[in-house]
Amino acid sequence: MSSQMYTELSAAPSSGSALELRFAEDTSLTEVMRLRVQSLQRSGQKRQEGERLLLPHEAVYRLDFANQELTFVHWSVSLIGNGRVTVTGISQLWTPDLTHLMTRQLLEPVGTFWRNAGDPEDTPLKCLEADIQEFGERIAELAKVRKVMYFLFAFKEGAEADKVSISVEFNQA
Repeated sequence: MSSQMYTELSAAPSSGSALELRFAEDTSLTEVMRLRVQSLQRSGQKRQEGERLLLPHEAVYRLDFANQELTFVHWSVSLIGNGRVTVTGISQLWTPDLTHLMTRQLLEPVGTFWRNAGDPEDTPLKCLEADIQEFGERIAELAKVRKVMYFLFAFKEGAEADKVSISVEFNQA
């Protein structure tokens, strides 16, 4: 049974039609990032200065923007059970086959959603509302110059990828 948080913060006036974009795991980019870590471990090399390696509890996700004139409305997040999910945006078009992910490419604020261990499963998810509002607005701004945007999802404290669903709703111009 899934418990869902449906947060609507500073909803933009409805000047266009609604568009819900669901984050999708980019399994090929996640695999490239994991292979980079394995390669460094096998060869005994260290990461480049400022390089951000993928941790075991992380995966790369993406949003594809068919329409680039968007206004942020709200996040929709569901999590089965307890745990913490952190969504971190990546600031520029990034091609891991050509360049390594650098820490300076990570956006702030991040979106963090959680339910504590011991909380009943029907307890709404917690979040830092000001941060997720600002993050959603930032995604809408970056969509103006991109057709795709990448994100790091970190699953902690019992959260697992197959128990989490996250989408963002926008108004289209």
